Amino acid sequence: MHREEKRDKEVFDDIVILAKACRSGSLVAYPKGHLIFSQGDAADAVFYIRQGKIKLTVVSKEGKEAVIAMLGSGDFFGEGCLAGQALRMASSATMAECSILRLGKADVVRLLREQPAFSELLLHHQLSRNIRIEEDLVDHLFNSSEKRLARVLLLLANFGKEGKPELVIPKISQEMLAEIVGTTRSRVSFFMNRFRKLGFIKYRGQHRGLEVHSSLLTVILHD
Repeated sequence: MHREEKRDKEVFDDIVILAKACRSGSLVAYPKGHLIFSQGDAADAVFYIRQGKIKLTVVSKEGKEAVIAMLGSGDFFGEGCLAGQALRMASSATMAECSILRLGKADVVRLLREQPAFSELLLHHQLSRNIRIEEDLVDHLFNSSEKRLARVLLLLANFGKEGKPELVIPKISQEMLAEIVGTTRSRVSFFMNRFRKLGFIKYRGQHRGLEVHSSLLTVILHD
């Protein structure tokens, strides 16, 4: 067994064992496009993505929606409740079929005290998220929209994460990509066509997602 595969198995085994200790723990299969919780809902649980991808969105008072994060297998979300967040600050919805573990807030607090493995897992996630947020900020401040789009596509395909990258990512609209990148849909369309012609990406049909190649890294590395 490869080192990455072994580590993934260890993390998965940890979360399954800990879930059994959780009185309110439940593993749920969600279809694509399912709303897990809405902005303003009571924040009473933490979620762990066993498989799939989700997006976090916020809506302003004027009704404008923005995507603030996209998370995949091995990520936690909804952990703001552990820091005193009474209401959800964002909405979460699946971007593909997902298998998600729901852990009640009280049980998570207990596990943090009693289970070092769980504490380590959650701490690793939080540190990784903080690094990602810093990288996103630097990316937005200093890189062109073309490089930002390339980075988003590579992140969606799990490049840069431990384990095997997913060559095919779920179908995602150009409008959503434009929101994440911070540019217009027309610019996203222009760059996506360029990436396709250069062989960096490949459309797999209307409902089969987008294939991303590691060669897309050249867009980010090129000055």
